[in-house]
Amino acid sequence: MIDRQHLAILREVNRRGSVTAAAEKLNVSQSALSHTIAKFEERHGVKIWTKTGKGLRLTQTGEYLLTVAERLLPQIEHAERIVKDFSVGRRGALRVGMECHPCQRWLTRIATPYLTRWPDVDFDVRTAFRFDGVAALLGYEIDLLITPDPLDVAELLFTPVFDYELVLMVQQDHPLAQRVFIQPEDLVDQELITVPVTLERLDIYTRFLVPANCRPRRHRTAETVDLMLQLVSAGRGVTVLPDWLLQEEGAGMPIKAISLGENGIRKSINVGLRRGDEEISFLKGFLELAQEASRSAA
Repeated sequence: MIDRQHLAILREVNRRGSVTAAAEKLNVSQSALSHTIAKFEERHGVKIWTKTGKGLRLTQTGEYLLTVAERLLPQIEHAERIVKDFSVGRRGALRVGMECHPCQRWLTRIATPYLTRWPDVDFDVRTAFRFDGVAALLGYEIDLLITPDPLDVAELLFTPVFDYELVLMVQQDHPLAQRVFIQPEDLVDQELITVPVTLERLDIYTRFLVPANCRPRRHRTAETVDLMLQLVSAGRGVTVLPDWLLQEEGAGMPIKAISLGENGIRKSINVGLRRGDEEISFLKGFLELAQEASRSAA
């Protein structure tokens, strides 16, 4: 019989790299943990791991059970949390993950009215899942994903809730400031400031610069939108952000927005759910509120 204890041991040994550390995390003795796995191996006639020097190496059986643990344990833990919420009068728990820095600013539009409408729902924002949100959603580590880059995944449903344009932002006295739009080659002598993610996650590269075989003179990163706007305002570089962020966060700053290419780069913020969850009341309520906010901003 495979039970939760066996899966939890495998997950913690894999995460922490040793039986000793896993036992400490699970609040059991090392000998008790080892005995539990030994009994499992004897009952099923398999080996879970083998020792390699001071470390452990999972066998094929161990690797398979680890994938089961990583898939099932988050669902069980989430179910336990929901049941606990019900027991104390809460309707449920909404865990929101985000895949972009500007998404955090957009979420502030929704959070306050949502908390007001759904006072009996525990609301948690998981920024730790930035840029790996689809896996977190599929793995039941979050319940809802906010992303500008939805994927075509059969198990997930993405709904666009807010349209915007990605624009180049420059200081108002910058040589490019009088342009209606720019071409990729206009950035080859510029210092480009972006959020700290891989180039594969930056539309300015994947949809604008790379197809034209162009690169900026220098690429640097900044941790916050506020800092990016301040650097641009001081003439320390140029950046690419959603147009609405300039209107809301950069109001009064000496910054000009310019389209990327003659047709611009259009994007949408999307809300992603697991298929089958869209009728859960407090998840459906979030999506409806996001759509209402989009209509009122239009």
